[in-house]
Parts: sequence; C-alpha cells; structure tokens
Amino acid sequence: MQHNRESKIIVKPIKASDTYPLRKSVLRKNIDLPYEFDGDDDPNTLHFGLFADKELVSVVSFMQKPLPDLGGKQYQLRGMATATPHQNKGYGRQLVHASEEALAKLNTDAIWCNARVNALIFYKRMGYTTIGEEFEIEQIGGHYKMYK
Repeated sequence: MQHNRESKIIVKPIKASDTYPLRKSVLRKNIDLPYEFDGDDDPNTLHFGLFADKELVSVVSFMQKPLPDLGGKQYQLRGMATATPHQNKGYGRQLVHASEEALAKLNTDAIWCNARVNALIFYKRMGYTTIGEEFEIEQIGGHYKMYK
C-alpha cells in the first residue's frame, strides 16, 4: 500500500566516503572501474547528498578542476548517482540545484561534467550545454562534455 505523503528532503554536505556505496551500486554496477576518484579528498572538493526521510538516496561531487574551453573558477561535477528505487522522482534535479546554489556562494564561474549519453536530457533540462563531439569512456559508453 502506497502512502501519498511528501518525503522530507534535505540536501547537505557529506564526506567523500558517504558517496561510495551509491557510486558503486549505480555508476559502477558490473563495471570494473574505481568508484573512489582522484581528488575526492582534496580540501576544495565538495560532496553533497540528498536525504529522503533521513535515507541518503542521491549523491554528487564537485572537484575544482578547469576545463580549458572555459574561464574563471570552475568545478567538475562527478559521481552523480541516485539509488535505483528513488530514480525519476526529481531528487537528482533537487540535488544539483541545491549544489549549484552552494557553488554560486563560492563565486563559481562555471560547472562542467562528462555526461553519459543517457543523462543528456537531464543535464539539458538543468541548463547545461554540450561542448564538442561525443566521446567514449571505456566500459561505460558515450559521453559529452557539458557546462553551465
């Protein structure tokens, strides 16, 4: 029986290690690639989690890393993952939006990412624009660089 009540949603900073279970289960499922990223523990890297009723259901990380095509202070969005049972509920959108607000307070000029082809529509709806041609990441598939 489904209850038609609103979940209590909170977005807050989390530790790098808090992102690992979702990165592993969502982004690296059946893929032998690391889910711990270079830069996770850098003091300038930011990690955010979205909690629905106190359960961590969506994570994202932002690493201060420049893309040569863009100028100013930049962050790369990495490791965006939402637990499978919680996908398509708008949690990813809420998480990215709240994270962007936090980054704006740090005088961020641009956010960029390597977006999977199957996530292009999500990022376009969030206001991101593609740069260049599609490229392949081994074991994962097609990607586009996107920025906002």
